[in-house]
Amino acid sequence: MRAFVFPGQGSQKIGMGLELAQASAAAREVFEEVDEALGQKLFQIMKEGPEDVLTLTENAQPAIMANAIAVLRVLEREGGITLAEKADFVAGHSLGEYTALCAAGAFSLADTARLLKLRGQSMQAAVPVGEGAMCVLLGADIEKATALAEAAAEGEVCTVANDNDPTQVVLSGHRAAIERAVAMVKDHGIKRGMLLPVSAPFHCSLMQPAADAMAEAFEKTPPGPLRIALFANVTASVVTDPAEVHRLLVEQVTGRVRWRETAIAMKAAGVERVIELGGKVLSPMITRSATDVSVTSVVGMTDIEALLKGF
Repeated sequence: MRAFVFPGQGSQKIGMGLELAQASAAAREVFEEVDEALGQKLFQIMKEGPEDVLTLTENAQPAIMANAIAVLRVLEREGGITLAEKADFVAGHSLGEYTALCAAGAFSLADTARLLKLRGQSMQAAVPVGEGAMCVLLGADIEKATALAEAAAEGEVCTVANDNDPTQVVLSGHRAAIERAVAMVKDHGIKRGMLLPVSAPFHCSLMQPAADAMAEAFEKTPPGPLRIALFANVTASVVTDPAEVHRLLVEQVTGRVRWRETAIAMKAAGVERVIELGGKVLSPMITRSATDVSVTSVVGMTDIEALLKGF
């Protein structure tokens, strides 16, 4: 069995999608459709920057999605395949869950771009700049990370945002609490803690205003039927019902991304091969979480050609 997975924020970089666009009309059409849906020249920012504009949450989220969907469209157009024929499951890390749902047919490309633009804007607006922060803990399992978060909170928000793999956990919350957590890592047997260069504290209760905004957006643009089952971030379990997808996407804004558990659950469901489209971030996390699962990252034309030969 195969699962296709899609990366989250942090995988953006200047020049993303350029090679695909030069090589394939299918990729160019994706970028043009996203630009039109958003009413901005996002692909130009992806190609040329400046980097600080690309890394803005409201730009990075639709850009990463567009890049991954472009890879998928090239695979389908050039390879003559459909994802529904080749994938048993899809999943995505945070914003990547929207990409996965687009790939599975639950949202159109244009709607996905607009939803992610709104998601990015709402997340940025939820907490004044400087009041929130996130940090990554290296050499930390979920138990150590949870204990550290509880110790550092001191009445403020400090919680696990991403349980990425057995060696990497991300905390999110009030800046002072996150800074305390970084300072206390050695006391909890954790190798290293580093503040992340993000503009808002994602996946914690401080994001409730953004969750409310997304709930309202989904009333107008609800997810449709899925052609492929989704492993959801906040439950690490399979979902196919659009109403349940709707509920979980709202919950995901403030909830934990259970990526380590998702990798384990995919393996337990019989997944033997995981293919990451549009990035190279999730594959090593999956390898560390679920042994004996084959992982492949597909970013450029060479990767696409190699993958097609293996089908």
